[in-house]
Amino acid sequence: MNDIRLTRFSHGGGCGCKIAPAVLQSMLAGMPAGIVPPELMVGTEHADDAAVYRLNDRQAIVATTDFFTPIVDDPFDFGRIAATNALSDVYAMGARPLLALALVGMPLDKLPAEVIGRILEGGAAVCREAGIPVAGGHSIDVLEPIYGLVGIGVVDPAEVKTNAGAKAGDALILTKPLGIGILSAGLKKDLLPEDDYATMLRWTTQLNRVGMRLAGMAGVHAVTDVTGFGLAGHLLEVCRASRLAAEVCFSDLPLLEAAVRLVREGIATGASGRNWASYGESVRLAPELGQWQQKLVTDPQTSGGLLIACAPEWVSEVLAAVRDEQGCEARVIGRMFEGAPGLALTC
Repeated sequence: MNDIRLTRFSHGGGCGCKIAPAVLQSMLAGMPAGIVPPELMVGTEHADDAAVYRLNDRQAIVATTDFFTPIVDDPFDFGRIAATNALSDVYAMGARPLLALALVGMPLDKLPAEVIGRILEGGAAVCREAGIPVAGGHSIDVLEPIYGLVGIGVVDPAEVKTNAGAKAGDALILTKPLGIGILSAGLKKDLLPEDDYATMLRWTTQLNRVGMRLAGMAGVHAVTDVTGFGLAGHLLEVCRASRLAAEVCFSDLPLLEAAVRLVREGIATGASGRNWASYGESVRLAPELGQWQQKLVTDPQTSGGLLIACAPEWVSEVLAAVRDEQGCEARVIGRMFEGAPGLALTC
């Protein structure tokens, strides 16, 4: 089992295998209008992290799904990362996870049953950490390994956090460092030392459970998680949904040291270029910033952090909540302001 490298079975890995934003938008443009009941609080209108359906005045169901091809070679680690990433969308809405369903697609002629079992064990371990059962799922025989979860949660309808509520003057906070996609590219090229792999695992398996705390904070106006479209792409979704502009200072961004080293050596994912081609015209880069900085803000994050827009007077409380819930230091990276939806990246 130790001789099997899962990343060799897939053309992309983790959230880097997501369909590019522009291609996805084109695909969805021709979809006919569906049923939109009044109880559907959040649907497809703002490219949010999960659907939210009101049950009554105190309860709303949050439903989401996320799955991808291997980002690492170890089966157990792959399962953990994929499960953590899937549950992030529940936390991003301010919800408490209730249960998960497993989504499993495996090339049965290439992977032994014990390898597939370890992937499932990794996902189940994360669900136990989150305090929820894996209550079922579905499996198929496919050409590339695929694993993920359907995540179901519950939230007070009055406390739902979406990507559409940001206000002018809000501070922008990021809870995890950037560069996971670059590390995954380095791993596939055998350029990632063990200590950097351990760092990658630390962040990709850290549950964004602080989202449940954010739900009760009136000064938190918008939340999303940063995944396959990169920081710039998901921040632009907040800008468009909130009808505001954003400014981010590159020097304030939390960055993985190994990712900075690798990207300056020319290592990056193909998804980074596809992301920039999709939305680069909406990003204004300071003249002092170059290609490697561009690749970091477009880098696809697998199981990335939460991006939070909050009133300036709530910054200290939000930072303290992240520290208490997740044991890490979040960073203020920019602000929202009045203007046409777009992102200005300064030095």
